[in-house]
Amino acid sequence: MRGRFAPSPTGPLHLGNLRTALVSWLQVQCARAPAGGEWLVRMEDLDRVTSSPVHEAGQLADLAALGMVPDGEVVRQSERFALYHDAISTLRATGRVYECFCTRREIQEAAAAPHGELPEGAYPGTCRQLSAAVRRRRLAEGRPPALRLRAEGERYTIDDLIAGRYAGVADDVVLQRNDGVPAYNLAVVVDDAAQGVTAVVRGDDLLASTPRQLLLHDLLGLAHPRYAHVPLVLGPDGQRLAKRHGAVTLAQLASRGLGAGEILARLGASLGLCTPTDVVDARTLAAGFAIERVPRTPWRLDSDDV
Repeated sequence: MRGRFAPSPTGPLHLGNLRTALVSWLQVQCARAPAGGEWLVRMEDLDRVTSSPVHEAGQLADLAALGMVPDGEVVRQSERFALYHDAISTLRATGRVYECFCTRREIQEAAAAPHGELPEGAYPGTCRQLSAAVRRRRLAEGRPPALRLRAEGERYTIDDLIAGRYAGVADDVVLQRNDGVPAYNLAVVVDDAAQGVTAVVRGDDLLASTPRQLLLHDLLGLAHPRYAHVPLVLGPDGQRLAKRHGAVTLAQLASRGLGAGEILARLGASLGLCTPTDVVDARTLAAGFAIERVPRTPWRLDSDDV
């Protein structure tokens, strides 16, 4: 088994990020014997404006403080553009790529309309059938195009190790932004295959993206990994955990007197592996872990926790 944790280095990791990382790490630890296993960290720093080496270093330090150290060097997406461009060329050669000139506002308006079986917010294919004359005119107007995948309604059913069975339809996902930067859904597929990742653990907000990624795997001739989508961590107000909720990072919790071991115990308790007051380390938690027993409901923090 080869698992990975792939954060964006745009700020400190919060409890939700750390909980997902812990599930990914624990899954690999359970597979180390007798078959072996490796746990990788990949930085999803495609956008160099928002990403920072300082944040990357801080995230790696937080993971290490909880006992999670990657097996091997950290990979950065910003250093792998050539791989993504090669993949786009492969897709283009099969007629599966088209130019999209829609503005962000136009995309938002189009995505708000009903799309039948397509995932929420899916692009409805406005630019799929543009004539060559229209494309030339828009280029002349200075509207650089994004590149999109030409999906054909492919349906996928995923037997997720946590979420259970999920069925969805792939849509015309962005492959490259209009500033030339490769897009997340393409990059993650190329990277998982190139790194030999067999087990993908991530937040369940990305579950709906899985069909489009599986389609890209198939079109590029790449093997499918197994997926496990972890329910999100919610703040006391029931909304997705965010900075506005207060002490949600290791540094913020440390300022309230909580050490790494105490935070690890709380994360472990949220997974049913211990009580919040137990004295544990990451390897202790691995002894009782099974990916199939990860709770399928979100972990809602109490007001005393944040």
